[in-house]
Amino acid sequence: MRVALLPALVFCPALVLPAQSPGEQAAAAVLDDWHLAAAQADESRYFSHLAKDAVFLGTDPTERWTKATFQAWAHPIFKRGKAWTFQATRRAITLSQDGRTAWFDEDLATPNLGPARGTGVLTREGDRWLIQQYSLSIPIPNPLTNTVKAQIEALAKKP
Repeated sequence: MRVALLPALVFCPALVLPAQSPGEQAAAAVLDDWHLAAAQADESRYFSHLAKDAVFLGTDPTERWTKATFQAWAHPIFKRGKAWTFQATRRAITLSQDGRTAWFDEDLATPNLGPARGTGVLTREGDRWLIQQYSLSIPIPNPLTNTVKAQIEALAKKP
């Protein structure tokens, strides 16, 4: 995974618009704490928010991590006492009718990636929300698409 390592920055969840329902608020709190745990390099707390069979999709096409492989990769980073800092600046959460599944998308401010986006799914297990899937991406403005596409194609042609 290509994530630049940065010292923890000030985490300010006040930038995120408050969720509407108690279920949305609870799901948002999990995401906020998950991001904060990474910024504080709290490996145990960070990975406790992921379900046992969670999947993390990184920005590189090769990055499809199970919880176990993601944690093994990230362990040395957390052990150094600094990880990554993602600050949600906007978030939308949709709950299933039974209130046990939440879909979300969030815009992120990141020192290493610049503007980024996270999307995913949480499920309620007992009294806890757990992240089942998280997909990290770098949104490309439409006017840049052809340039970025050409760069990706050129990179793919390299041996």
